[in-house]
Amino acid sequence: MEIRFAAAGDIPGIQRLLGQVGEIHHQLRPDIFRAAAMKYNEEELQTLLSEKNRPIFVAAEGETVTGSCFCTLREYRGSSVSTDRRELYIDDLCVDEGHRRRGLATALIRRAREYAREQGCRCITLCVWSCNEGAMRFYEAMGMHPRNITMEMPLEESEC
Repeated sequence: MEIRFAAAGDIPGIQRLLGQVGEIHHQLRPDIFRAAAMKYNEEELQTLLSEKNRPIFVAAEGETVTGSCFCTLREYRGSSVSTDRRELYIDDLCVDEGHRRRGLATALIRRAREYAREQGCRCITLCVWSCNEGAMRFYEAMGMHPRNITMEMPLEESEC
């Protein structure tokens, strides 16, 4: 298994993983996420691959992409309220359902952490759905903890 920056040839594998992430989100929150939705199409992925502040790491076994980690470098400067800082935001992390529980997600997070340090970041942040208990446990095991929490109040019984 190899952890590396994604390349154009990885797009079909990345799309397969994004489909799995989309399905997990749809199963957890069908009131928010559409079935069979794809977060990025091929053209959007091509663009992302060229953006220096949006690294994508993949776990690969030979030519097969078995995991992906979409990141965004975020820089905060000049605010009268918050400190100047750099952070690495993890937008999506997915390991192929047939390759889970083999340490791939841990390896992807470790590579993102290494990259964040190289870029002078103070921390890594991400959003995780509270109903995704397995992901919550994993991120906590990796040393993450809640920084802020988004709450919701359903206005109709059919929502949330």
